Amino acid sequence: MPNQLTENPLFNCYGQPRFGHFATPITQLNIDSFAYFNLMDKPASALAKYLHFKQFQFISISHANWQIGIAIADIRYATTAFCYFYDRNSKTLDEVSLLKPLSLGVVMSASPVSGTASVRGKQQIRITPTGYNWQLSLKGELLTGELQLQGGVAPQPLALCTPTGYNGWTYTQKHNALRLQGELKYRGQALDLSSALAGYDFSAGYMRRETSWRWGSISAQLPQGCFGLNLANGVNETGTTENCLWLNGKKQLLAPININFNRQLPQRTWQFSSSDQQVNLQFTPQHCRQERLNFGLLASNFRQYCGVFCGEIQLENGEKLYLDQTPGLAEDHFARW
Repeated sequence: MPNQLTENPLFNCYGQPRFGHFATPITQLNIDSFAYFNLMDKPASALAKYLHFKQFQFISISHANWQIGIAIADIRYATTAFCYFYDRNSKTLDEVSLLKPLSLGVVMSASPVSGTASVRGKQQIRITPTGYNWQLSLKGELLTGELQLQGGVAPQPLALCTPTGYNGWTYTQKHNALRLQGELKYRGQALDLSSALAGYDFSAGYMRRETSWRWGSISAQLPQGCFGLNLANGVNETGTTENCLWLNGKKQLLAPININFNRQLPQRTWQFSSSDQQVNLQFTPQHCRQERLNFGLLASNFRQYCGVFCGEIQLENGEKLYLDQTPGLAEDHFARW
């Protein structure tokens, strides 16, 4: 099986990242090997090289009746983390959030295929990639369980690196519509995972000082099978995009996407449309997980919406997929970090 990974470094012999899509994941973001220069093309200081590196990992678990979101974000000055459980029937959201100044007690791994990312508090989160599979361990009043996100027999994750700003780069690895194995409890009640699907997002790099993006994501069952979708507008938009879908494990890259919505009236319908007209989707928000932090030099305006998608997508073979009240996520985020 193609689940055995060979070493695939990000940086070339000059200490510069390789850009574009990768057939297999980058195995290690060894930033010690990165030749980082400032805006005047002088070698950056060791402190700048450390502080300017940002990283986050996110896992979503989607079920017809509920949605779970789990994240750890390390911006060096602090780490934020959250877990939430959204009930689609009652349209209520239950969450726990953590803030760790100076990232004290936080462990992160600069690899999307090995190592561990973990944070402790009233909700403990541990994410352990093992090749194409991701292990998730949760312990707390909100969520408790041991899970594996299964990459599948012939895994095809999105793996992409793009230039960011004048002297930075961003690597992202994502994989949606993954089967789950294990057990999970929400406030002591066991959840049925037999029809649930999951997705993960590993993103890291030297992002812009002020970064923003809009994003849409689906992991759902369609009549044609297991369907995953990732659409983004913002951070990975220099030369190559991260837009893609998965149908029964097979990945298809998509054209650039316009994501339009009214930030002052975000409860109204969002529009997702591709430049080649092959993606035409509407997203209706049902609930928002929101966090606004403003410390002057550091700020975050984060809104992630649980809702449903409607519309159509044309596959590369000409077949069309029709979405009708398909559960998914949409996000609008600004960060100064």
